Amino acid sequence: MQSLLLTIVITLFVAMLAVNLYFRAKVLRAYRILVRARVDFTPGQIFSTERVEEEIIPAYPEHAEAIRNFSNYLRRSISMTTVLMALITAFGGILMWYRNA
Repeated sequence: MQSLLLTIVITLFVAMLAVNLYFRAKVLRAYRILVRARVDFTPGQIFSTERVEEEIIPAYPEHAEAIRNFSNYLRRSISMTTVLMALITAFGGILMWYRNA
């Protein structure tokens, strides 16, 4: 049982690392486009889909796709990493409990 849990924890850690690197590359690519175009936004705006559509897109309609991509990739990256961290913590806790039992 310990080896199975250890394998799950290691697999989840590798998955989290791969997801993080994948989305980081996507986020940085979209961010680079926005910086070159001098698109100005706040963190509060970029994390809210409504504010992106109401405040940022009308101000920079030619960069609407890059703005949406950046916002979506950033939110997905954070949510996937949060879920994977919770799973790693849960399986790590179970592993520690079995190791001490």
